Amino acid sequence: MEITNVTEYEAIAKEKLPKMVYDYYASGAEDQWTLKENRNAFSRILFRPRILIDVSKIDMTTTVLGFKISMPIMIAPTAMQKMAHPEGEYATARAASAAGTIMTLSSWATSSVEEVASTGPGIRFFQLYVCKDRNVVAQLVRRAERAGFKAIALTVDAPRLGRREADIKNRFTLPPFLTLKNFEGLDLGKMDKVSDKCLINLNLNYPFTLPVCLPNGGIFLQTDDSGLASYVAGQIDRSLSWKDVKWLQTITSLPILVKGVLTAEDTRLAIQAGAAGIIVSNHGARQLDYVPATIMALEEVVKAAQGRVPVFLDGGVRRGTDVFKALALGASGIFVSIYI
Repeated sequence: MEITNVTEYEAIAKEKLPKMVYDYYASGAEDQWTLKENRNAFSRILFRPRILIDVSKIDMTTTVLGFKISMPIMIAPTAMQKMAHPEGEYATARAASAAGTIMTLSSWATSSVEEVASTGPGIRFFQLYVCKDRNVVAQLVRRAERAGFKAIALTVDAPRLGRREADIKNRFTLPPFLTLKNFEGLDLGKMDKVSDKCLINLNLNYPFTLPVCLPNGGIFLQTDDSGLASYVAGQIDRSLSWKDVKWLQTITSLPILVKGVLTAEDTRLAIQAGAAGIIVSNHGARQLDYVPATIMALEEVVKAAQGRVPVFLDGGVRRGTDVFKALALGASGIFVSIYI
């Protein structure tokens, strides 16, 4: 089959990937209204084309946080890419470098910051979830800095992970041959005292145990009598607030992009907190259902930013015309991910 557009990869992925893996990448939260709306909203935006303009020379290069890239299209963070292919984040890093654009590596990647850096030159950002244990956060950030990453994309829309019903039905688990590589080599405090036969459940919202591999090869299972539930519940800090954006600036000199903004009010707060940029995102519609499509929220955020920081967008982008629409509405660039 000859691929002519990005959407056609969906059918191939559904055919080739195990159902549990495909559904993890493809599904959104609850009714998946926002998942559909992320895409449908683009179709309601129309062009007013002007004619007889010289377009014989086209330059798509742009600058993001001072870095020149070949086009205003960058790679968004996507967790656990080796579920889709053994090369996983390695291949994404090489592809982004070859295309002359930026890759953002997920905290929950199946390749570490060091491994991605070892693939060769490239401009890379590091996506960060803030854990309750700030020592773990500081270690992650320092490793990203040492590996040559150029910015932190702070995800702020996931104090609790979204209720993705496909994952519930499939009883999603990370395959046992994979691990969350960025947690290797970290001082995980209390986690060190736990048996190597355990693994941590990163999603307490699901009504079942969802094990996720960590580098020791064991599994922390969330059970009432394991003593782990309180520890696991604190892994993603549900008390995250604007003061933590300021705190993050005290432990790193890297610019911080606040990822997960949908309103003018939060745009102004992000700028006040020192954000170097804003990513308009609804987490690929995987968090809170019935929030606006990102392209619908973009103009409000751009107006509130008033040019003080760049505004980027992710969610629902499938074609170059979608990119153009986002740019026309004030985005400085867009991020795309392998999530469908």
